[in-house]
Amino acid sequence: MEGHGVQTDLQAKDSFDGKYIPGTASLIAEVDKRILVVLRGGRTLIGYLRSIDQFANLLLQDTVERIHVGKKYGDIPRGIFLVRGENMVLCGEIEKSLEESMELEKVSIEEIIEAQRQENEKREKEKKRKEELLRQKGLPVVRDESEDILS
Repeated sequence: MEGHGVQTDLQAKDSFDGKYIPGTASLIAEVDKRILVVLRGGRTLIGYLRSIDQFANLLLQDTVERIHVGKKYGDIPRGIFLVRGENMVLCGEIEKSLEESMELEKVSIEEIIEAQRQENEKREKEKKRKEELLRQKGLPVVRDESEDILS
């Protein structure tokens, strides 16, 4: 799709003499940059990428765990964090200007943890309500096995 502003993987260029680097090796260009990592289970980590290996295991420094609830967020300091590649869902560099322009309110750790607890309780009540409705209608309640993995 030349001329349309779209690049295929083979046309993509990075800082390594314009050569495409497939797989986890492409993350080498992100070393020493501030990145966001989303893990299985929904946890979000933000830190400076210091090292990566062939299995996409990441070493993050000055890491914070960011918790979002509605239009609020809170950062919990975690320090040095080793992320196993198999647990990573998404990884990308954070642009400071975009982060600053977010329409989210930063709150204290205690406040965001309490908001998260309330949200989880609400979600659990809704799940139990749905299960009860299924039982009342004589339908089987099937437990989602991924909940065990993601919890």
